[in-house]
Parts: sequence; structure tokens; C-alpha cells
Amino acid sequence: MFSKKHPTSPLNRHETQRLRASGRTEAVASSLQQRIYLHEQLYFHDSHLSVYNILAPMKVKYGSVSIEHIHSSLRSVIEQYTILRTAVYFDESNNKVKQQIQPLTDDIYSFQHSQGISTSEQLDDLLMSESNKKYFDVTKGKVLRCHVVQQCTENHNHSLHQGDFIIFNVHHIAFEVSSVKPFLKAFEQACCTDDDYQPTLSIPQYIDFALYEQAMLSDINVNSKMNKARRFWSDLMHDYDWNRIRRLVPEEDTNNKIRSGRGLSVAFHMEQDIIDAMMLFTSSNNVTMFSLSLACYYAFLYKLINDDDLCVAGVIANRLTEEMKNMIGMFVNLVPYRIKIEPSNSFNHFVQKVHQLCTDVLEHASLPYQQIIQIQGEQEHHVLPSSSFQYESLVSTLTQNTSTELTVSEGCVLSPLNDRNTLHGNGTAVFDLTLTVSRDHYARTTKCFLDCSTDLFKSQADVDLLANRFKHILRQLFCSSIVGEPSYDQCSISISNLSLILPEEIEEIQKVMFHRLPTIENEAPASYAQARIWLDERIRFNPDKLQVAICNMPFQYRLFPQHTLSIKRLLHALQLIVLKHQSLHTSLVFDTEKNQVIQRIVDLKINHRQMLSVMESIYETEEQLTEIMHEEKRNPQLFDLVQGLVFRCHILYYKQVSSNHLLCDKDVLIFNFHHALFDFPSMNTFLHDLNQAY
Repeated sequence: MFSKKHPTSPLNRHETQRLRASGRTEAVASSLQQRIYLHEQLYFHDSHLSVYNILAPMKVKYGSVSIEHIHSSLRSVIEQYTILRTAVYFDESNNKVKQQIQPLTDDIYSFQHSQGISTSEQLDDLLMSESNKKYFDVTKGKVLRCHVVQQCTENHNHSLHQGDFIIFNVHHIAFEVSSVKPFLKAFEQACCTDDDYQPTLSIPQYIDFALYEQAMLSDINVNSKMNKARRFWSDLMHDYDWNRIRRLVPEEDTNNKIRSGRGLSVAFHMEQDIIDAMMLFTSSNNVTMFSLSLACYYAFLYKLINDDDLCVAGVIANRLTEEMKNMIGMFVNLVPYRIKIEPSNSFNHFVQKVHQLCTDVLEHASLPYQQIIQIQGEQEHHVLPSSSFQYESLVSTLTQNTSTELTVSEGCVLSPLNDRNTLHGNGTAVFDLTLTVSRDHYARTTKCFLDCSTDLFKSQADVDLLANRFKHILRQLFCSSIVGEPSYDQCSISISNLSLILPEEIEEIQKVMFHRLPTIENEAPASYAQARIWLDERIRFNPDKLQVAICNMPFQYRLFPQHTLSIKRLLHALQLIVLKHQSLHTSLVFDTEKNQVIQRIVDLKINHRQMLSVMESIYETEEQLTEIMHEEKRNPQLFDLVQGLVFRCHILYYKQVSSNHLLCDKDVLIFNFHHALFDFPSMNTFLHDLNQAY
């Protein structure tokens, strides 16, 4: 009998799709171009800074080259790679962001010649200006700039000599770090050959990648790469609340989506014993340094904002084919790493969870960010996570990509400006908070950068303090001297037991506390007064049927006329008072074994955010104010003696919430205490300490 012939299954569209030259000069912009264009228009249009400049600074190592030769060679590169003269604009006729290749003209790029940059400080200022100044107009295709810099002011026959600089500057909509190497290679080739280039439209251009991407996205096969990615991202981001305010800085207004683009930065090296412990952890647990570093960042953010549903933006190179690897253009995709933290679980367990997340994200990272958020119905706002994370290894950094020296004329060699990192500390910030971990595998060193938006972090001191808190988290996880356990046991610590409070802050707190007798622990029998109040509330007044509180002690205050009070400073002062007075974070429980009421001092390292209850309300009439005051007096649900919640602050705004975070003389403050831990004479001490702390 004849063998049964199996029909051949149809090929998916993306399997037959190839990146090939189309000859097109106009098309819909790639999803990556659209993201940069829309974010710049939506978030940074009012900013005086550019947050999307990518620099490739070079230095003449030896020899000389004429400035005109550099100029003409650069024109050849721009002619060859059409992305360097491609306009990206919004087409109102079809409501799409489009791209169009522009003709090569003298004003399609910027070329500047400067002299007299001879000191390190002058060079730093120049690089800072190149990094954050607005030089480009993407709607007209002006995305490239070249700045040649002579150290001395003498002419030198219009040539660059040893020690002079060439600074290439490209807008991110047409360029990213992985484009540096092919760009410099093309520039070197243009400098050293007089041969005509291959015809522009005969080789794949970036516009062809955009067409290739559209074909991939429109593949209707249910098992196509993009449709599998859509299902993954739909599951991962399901029910994530993009509109929920996650305050990286307490009481700062984060509702304003318009950003200044200004940033502050701090850099620090990880201590060698921490690096060694992290490397040992990765090899022992079969995880990557990327996953482990991201897990540390998650733990830090959880302690910072007290939110167990975290979403951090990450970047993926996204150069999927061999043709893309050597192309000049913007390929980097933004992906949201969303994870739910279980703070009672061990950090070791959490790292495994993060590692699996990273593996899954990488597998489905080719779906454009716009489509990821479109699945969640957030396309209209083009939302961005507030924090981001990047991990750089030596082989992926700008330094490594530009490590090859360039021969640009006979006897003249350019080398990269390796001693300056233009990606960090350039005065800009795209996200509110970005952690970059840069690992040098050869030197066995790891450097961290924290880039913070000045929209939230107002001073360098705030950023430095943030870095110190992150380093403290690392020490608790990987430095045995902190937790007093062998290093192999340390990562069994739960995330909830980590603390942001620095050792010097603990010492300061201890200085203002009463010294406790060495025989007294954090737990002791309640005083007779405490036991009496507890028994009255529990026995004489049945708590299950209690309708009116008997132990609430509210105190109402207003400011003097024409006076104001900073809410941020007030809350900080109240936190200091809670830290100082242990009675304000003490719980009362009945010990059935001892048959007595026990008082326990609640550990603020674990629960310091829960010890101060703050409520905000609005009132318009005195009758409403009276009713609120009665509620503070009568409501039995305001305090929880078992949890140690015995103090609260109620801020009442007159008619509307303050827009400048200041209280005025018509606003009202209510301080409310549970009588088991507070009495009327205690109010004098409280007010005195509040005045001192404020």
C-alpha cells in the first residue's frame, strides 16, 4: 500500500517574512520611533532639556586629520544610512506617526567647530551641554550632530591634532547604544575610501525594519511570535493599576505627567565582599546577576514605597536578526517587569521568582511597549512606570562598543573617550528613579548609578541618602557582619525584615530615647493603669458590642492667623516623635498562659510605616467640623491595641485640599491618642517635642 502523504502545514507569515530592501522613502514609523516621539511630546515638551541625546565622543590619539575630511566623510555616512536623515512626524490626515527619508542637504545635520577647550572642567561642561541641550528637530529629520573641538586656539590649517576631540551626537529616535559600533565603522570606512558607496536603496534601511515589524505584528496566526507575546503580557499585566499613586517620596505630588527632564545622579562601587557574595549566590542558585540585581532593587522599592505590586521598566536590545545587528537605528524596546511581592517569604525564594520573570519577559520582549499597554487599555495615556532598571555588562557598554580604534586618515587614529560616562550624571532623567548596575567582568568590579528626577528628589543630599539606603539593603542581604549569620544563610531573611533605617540613624534615635535597664526586654507586664483601662474596655464594655469609644483622646488645633505649616515637615516631625516615645508604638495583649496583660514595644524596623496613622478630610462648615470631632471621640475602630496603633493625626482642610502642601489658619489638626498609652499631662511633652522636631 502507498504510505500516507502528510500535507505540509502553511508557514506563518513571520516565518516567510525577511528583512529586505524595499526602496521605500515613506512609511509608518516603527513602534520604537513612535514611543520616543510620543513620550517626548507628551512628557517633555515643556522641558528646556533634551533627555534623548546619545553621545559617542572620540579623541585624536595621534596624527592629524582635516576638519573638511571629517565633514565630507560624515556626509557620506548620512547619505548611506537614511535613518540619519529621516523625519518622524504626526500625520493628522490618517492619525498616525510616520517617517519619511529626507534629501541630503547642508542643514539636515549640525556641524560645529570649537576651539580653546583645554581643561578637564571645560570638557566636562561641553559634554554636559551636548548631553542635555536641544539640538535636534526630529520632525524635519535633523537627528545628527558633529562637534569638532580643538584644544588650542591656533588654526593648525583647519585640522585636528593629538588631544583634540570629535563628539558625535544623535537623537535617540534614530540611534541607541548598539548603533555606536556600526556607525563608527561606517565613519571609518567613509574616511578611508574614495570608492562610491553601494547604492542607498539596494541595502536594507531602518525604514525596512519598520515594514518588517508591521508584518510581524499583523500576523494573524494564533501561534505567531507576536500573538504568543500578547497572551503572555495580557496575563502578566492583568489588573495592574497604572493610575495608583506610588510615592517614591512621601507627600510629593506625582499626578503631574509633565516632566522637567532634569535629573540628579550618584555613582558608587559595590563593596568587594558584597560582589563576591552575590557571585557565589548566582552560581549556587543558577540565576543571573541581572535577576539577582533586579531582585535587590525590588526589595529596595518595596521598603521605600510599601507597595507589594511593583512594576519596573527595563530595556531589551531587540535586534532579532543578523541584518539588524549591524544596522544603525533605534531597536531598543521598553518592557514592564511586573511582580507581586510576598514580604514574608525569604529573599532566596523571591530571587527564583524574579529569575523566572526575567526569563519569561526575555522570551516575549519583541512585542512593542505600546501594544503591551494597549492590552491594558492604557494606550491613550502612553503611561510609563515611575522607576526603571538597567544592567550593563562590559561587553554591552558604550566603552566596549567603541573600544576599536578608528583610522580616519593616513597616520591619524581616533580612540574612544573612555574616562567619561556620558550615559549617567548628565543632568537628565527620563524616569523618576533609575538604577543602573554596571558589571566589569574583567576588573571584577560593579558600579551602580542612581539617576533621579528633580521633579521628586529636590537635592543631591536626597539622592545620596537614597543610595546609602540601597547600599544598606545590600549589606543586610550579603554582608554577614550586618545580620550576624553566615553568608549562605543570609538570603533566607524575609523581605519584610529588611530595613531602610541606616545604622547612624538608629544611633541617633537611641540617643533621644530613655536608657532602658538591662533587665528589661521589649516585653513586660502592663502597668496597673494600662491594665485597668484595658480591662475596662474589654470586660466592663464588651468590645463586640461597643458602639462608643471610652478611651479616645482627641486634641484639636488651629494655626494662628496668617500662619502656615508644611505638611511634609509636620509628618516628618510626628514620625520622629513616634520613634522617640516608645509608648506610641506599644501594643497591649492578654497573655493567657501568664493570665495577665502584657505590653510589647513594636519593632519599628519592621512596622515603622504602620505606627503613624494619618487621615486627610475636607470640611466646609463648623457643624461638619463638630461632627468629625465627635467621630474622633466616639469611634472605637480608630485604634488597635493589639497592633500598637495608638496614635493618629487627622488633617482637615477647609473646603479644598491644599495645592501647595501647606496648612493655613482655617485648616484643622486633630491629634488623637488611646488613653491606655497617653494621658492629659503627656500632651505638654508631645507639643514640646513636636515644636522641637518641626
